[in-house]
Formats: sequence, structure tokens, C-alpha cells
Amino acid sequence: MKIKPIRNEKDYQNALERLEVIFDAKKGTDNGDELEILAILIDNYENENFRIGMPDPISAISFRMEQMGLKQKDLVDMIGFKSRVSEIMNRKRKLTLEMIRKLNTNLNIPTEVLIQDY
Repeated sequence: MKIKPIRNEKDYQNALERLEVIFDAKKGTDNGDELEILAILIDNYENENFRIGMPDPISAISFRMEQMGLKQKDLVDMIGFKSRVSEIMNRKRKLTLEMIRKLNTNLNIPTEVLIQDY
């Protein structure tokens, strides 16, 4: 087992290739230990170099609605009148702090996503 830090794209590709070879290694074996360490190194490299930005609030709400099978009318209790829901979802009105709290609680959307500007 020869493991080294992942410093560039070539190191990253080599690590991925090795990971693929030992992917089914049993835990507690030499290959299993190597697999575990490689996975950590690859994860760290990807988090530093391939960051995925947060979605904007309205996209996050739409996505969660789709996941939960909700319609805009289902947001009335969280946002207010049906017309207000429409304004929010069409980006004509901003979310208020109270709306953000209710959406966070009811749809389990992180507040750091909901408070972003859009």
C-alpha cells in the first residue's frame, strides 16, 4: 500500500483508478484500509476542487415541492395567500423571515439556502 496526497488532476485520476481496482475489498484487510484512506483523500480533493454551489431559494423550494409531490396551493399555510405564493414562486416578491422559518420547518430546506438573495 503506497498512498500519497492528491495534489493535482493526475494524482486524482490515479487515485480513482486504484479505488476502482480495490472497491470490493473487505474491511480490516490491507486493501480495505487502503480503500478507506483513498476514499477520504478523494473526498477531500473533490470538496476543495469541485465545489457545488447552493441552489437559489426558489429553485430549492420547487425541487422540494417536486420531491414531496406538493403543488403551489400547499404552500399557502407557509407563505400566505395563494397570490403571494405565486408572486414568490415567480420571483416577484422576496421571502420574509417568517416565511423562511416556516419553509425551513415544513419543507426541511436549510435556512442558509433560503436566506440567499435571488
